[in-house]
Amino acid sequence: MTDIEKTAEMLRQLGCEYRTDARFDALTTFHIGGPIPLLIVPDSTEKLCGVLRAFRENNTKFFILGRGSNLLAPDEGVDYPVILIAEGEFSAVSVDGNTVTAGAGALISKLCTAALDAGLSGLETEYGIPGSVGGGLFMNAGAYGGELADSLISVVSVDRTGELITRKKEELSFSYRHSSFTDNGEIVLRATFLLKQAPQEQIRAAMDDYMNRRKTKQPLNFPSAGSVFRRPEGFFAGKLIEDAELKGYAVGGACVSEKHAGFIVNTGGATAKDVKELIAYIRKTVYDRFGVLLEPEVLTL
Repeated sequence: MTDIEKTAEMLRQLGCEYRTDARFDALTTFHIGGPIPLLIVPDSTEKLCGVLRAFRENNTKFFILGRGSNLLAPDEGVDYPVILIAEGEFSAVSVDGNTVTAGAGALISKLCTAALDAGLSGLETEYGIPGSVGGGLFMNAGAYGGELADSLISVVSVDRTGELITRKKEELSFSYRHSSFTDNGEIVLRATFLLKQAPQEQIRAAMDDYMNRRKTKQPLNFPSAGSVFRRPEGFFAGKLIEDAELKGYAVGGACVSEKHAGFIVNTGGATAKDVKELIAYIRKTVYDRFGVLLEPEVLTL
């Protein structure tokens, strides 16, 4: 019995769903990446912790996947299991007074809409950010002067041994595109946000405004992973790339967006190799022209 077959048997005993036909290109917003030998889809904390404990006992390598909005997966796929945090309790959002609690796999847009429906303000700038609450907190996603952690109260996470941990926002070292989760390997399970009551019309108008800005300025009609590079201190990555005359520059199916130079888009059939080569070319060109070394924001497997 192979390691994958042994893991599948363990998952059956735990009552945990899994797939053997999954691919990264169907699970990432870049639409890039090869096969996944075993995609594990727990729908509860209990099942996830059972998987983590079993993996620890067997020293099994694995990868945690959310909504795949900031990930460049390898063309050849991987040879280890992937755990998808997106189903059951992990996708739930609930409101209690002025607080909203969301599972790590809930889409950020679902979190924002739940707040709107409850007449709660504080998440408007996040509306339209692709991806999940867990991934958004992992990298402290943000836009238009706001960050997902701004209204955060606390996060429940689990470490690689299956132990649950609850921390307040102040304990999580949030900064620009960084959190404690970036370093400690823990998996976000759910998060609670404290918001303020406001008229629904006011909240909806702000959300519509931010979404319209995205549609106007960002290449939402092509698969991408959002902004490819972190904002360098004192500069804007997209402006540097545009000033380097790289809009429209392509490697294979990967192309610097004509609409927003901070985005690399998949114009059709792009591979991870194409994107990596394009990232390297952009970094070299911008550094040679302006002396600024761009740091990628996209997670690469």
